[in-house]
Amino acid sequence: MVRRDDRLKALIEPVVTAFGCELWGLEFSAAGRHGLLRVYIDKPDGIGIQDCERVSRQLGSLLDVENPIAGEYTLEVSSPGLDRPLYELDQFRQFVGSDINLRLRTAFEGRRKFQGRLVAVEKDEIVIVVDDHEYLFPHAGVERASVVPQFGNK
Repeated sequence: MVRRDDRLKALIEPVVTAFGCELWGLEFSAAGRHGLLRVYIDKPDGIGIQDCERVSRQLGSLLDVENPIAGEYTLEVSSPGLDRPLYELDQFRQFVGSDINLRLRTAFEGRRKFQGRLVAVEKDEIVIVVDDHEYLFPHAGVERASVVPQFGNK
């Protein structure tokens, strides 16, 4: 059985790449009878509003025809932003040395949320340092992760 996220990615990624962008990630959340599909796109020289508009128009038409999501939903196409979410191990690798927020699927040592320095990505595990203590978490155990934006000199 193909998961909805896999089907969405298979539909969305070719459209995004056709516009010279990379599919950074996607999220679907349902609130009652209305859902929200967030599609994050990126490219080396950055994403502009025109990129988001073009991709959104094309995706909207495709999703209307393919109908991969039952019910009503809003499509939102944007850049990942400064506090970009991290989904894939390669994305974590790009941000080694950065501070990240991490939320685990299940608690570890009584907590699910961690903020620390991403120091390594080893095989399928993420290594962060929090208050001089090193933690190693399996990627599959991460529910959500994002980069902590840095402003000014630190």
